[in-house]
Amino acid sequence: MAEREAERDDALLTRVRAMEQAIGEIGTTLDATSTCRELASFAARHLHASTTVHLRTEPGTPPRPAAHVPRASAPRASASVTHRLSLPLAVHDEEPLGSVTLARVGGAPFSGDEVALLRHVARLAARHLAHARRLVAAEDAALHLQRALVAEPGRPHPNLEIAGGYLPAGHRALVGGDWFETVRLHFGRSLLVVGDVMGHGLDAAVDMNAYRSALREAAATDLPPHRVLRHLDSVVAEDDARRPATVLLVRVDPARGTATFASAGHLPPAVFGADGSAELVDLPVGPPLGTGFGGYEPTTRPLRQGDTLLLFTDGLVERRGEDIDVSLARLAALRLPRDSGPDEVVDEVLRRLGAHGAEDDVAVLAARIRVRAQQ
Repeated sequence: MAEREAERDDALLTRVRAMEQAIGEIGTTLDATSTCRELASFAARHLHASTTVHLRTEPGTPPRPAAHVPRASAPRASASVTHRLSLPLAVHDEEPLGSVTLARVGGAPFSGDEVALLRHVARLAARHLAHARRLVAAEDAALHLQRALVAEPGRPHPNLEIAGGYLPAGHRALVGGDWFETVRLHFGRSLLVVGDVMGHGLDAAVDMNAYRSALREAAATDLPPHRVLRHLDSVVAEDDARRPATVLLVRVDPARGTATFASAGHLPPAVFGADGSAELVDLPVGPPLGTGFGGYEPTTRPLRQGDTLLLFTDGLVERRGEDIDVSLARLAALRLPRDSGPDEVVDEVLRRLGAHGAEDDVAVLAARIRVRAQQ
């Protein structure tokens, strides 16, 4: 009797220790696939059985194999009996996210302690999987919000060809403060805008939208770009809660073939010629918006036929530990196919500079004066 009680106590202690280990080994990331692999590995090791995890990709869909780990060492006995145990991946009475199935060839059937341990780790994994799905849903919503804010600029005049692009930093989609915009002005001119609110997250996105709205109002007065920046700076400086932002404005006048620039702490744009070569625009840089210092100056240069202007945020070129001049030189050294239009320029620059793996958000806006058809 005492011996059986001692064995029972030992088995209970072993189960409790295994449960404690499971807390540290299952759900170490917010990635569903990793969690399934951790569950399968833990069960195969502690319950001495081949383990398969099935997971539903969407509610109501058939579960699909997500992880499989064979038993580390099978008994050499010739017994052909296979003991199976399957439990749902669910927390309490919620709809199962999938299932975990164990198969043990030979040996004893699964004991009550083993069933209890598997039920514990299945619930633990299900909780982590539910958290991972909620995170993915939140990130998708944030990305859709960001793209809706960034990818729907006002329409420029038909005399301009326009292309834009936005890439979130890393594989996790977090809303941020990078944006671009176009504003239609009088006499066939258009104002091109690219900006970057400092920081990340929803607060940066809210401030970005506020900057965007204020800029549209200021641009509607048809002020020159440097005076638009002065107005924005004075307005933003009065609001202590507003984050600073760098902004680049370019007023394109297709009739005259010119572009007038004004920068508030932003990186210079590039111009790609019809031959595919690139050059950076040399222009004075004032302080970021929100400082109240002002001091913005305009620069005007010609835009030749076939020139494509590229505005961008710093995530396109900046690399950790690298001087910004080196980063900009890499952009200026690009040679694109001849007669590349805005769409081709955006695609090629993002690809060649590795923007899809950038450490920061990337927003780009390209524009070219549309060639008039010969009468």
